[in-house]
Amino acid sequence: MILAMKKAQKKVFVGMSGGVDSSVTAMLLKNQGYDVTGVYLKCYVQPDRSCLKEAMDAMEVAELLGIPFHIWDFQKEYKERVINYMIEGYRAGQTPNPDIECNREIKFGMFLEKALKWGADYVATGHYVRLTKKGNNFRLFEAKDKNKDQSYFLWTLTQAQLKHTLFPI
Repeated sequence: MILAMKKAQKKVFVGMSGGVDSSVTAMLLKNQGYDVTGVYLKCYVQPDRSCLKEAMDAMEVAELLGIPFHIWDFQKEYKERVINYMIEGYRAGQTPNPDIECNREIKFGMFLEKALKWGADYVATGHYVRLTKKGNNFRLFEAKDKNKDQSYFLWTLTQAQLKHTLFPI
């Protein structure tokens, strides 16, 4: 008896914050047939607060979905690349946007790089945005729900980053 080889599933690492949007992202991708792994990105912990609750919420969702789960610590890099950027911007009289810098440097920088090294084909987040592909070019558009649109936080992403990114919500 010859068994047909199952077509290899595409592997996606989902940045899971413990919130609804990233949890739904993981569920949608799993339901679409992707091999999903959840990752909590530990970036910034306020001195008077722990990120333990968010990480535990993300881990519980991953368990409910039956997907592997990891916590990746990017605190040092977040301080160097996002917090210091923000401080220097204010010192220079600018109004920096740390969310844009975090997306470029951490979520679609270091997280993407590490996920690819771990065998991922894609990373995904719970951002509300539409990603389209025309030929070899990727383009970001406003989310269908204009009240939840987050495309303006992602304008710095490159073609190389978008090529390995999914936005299912």
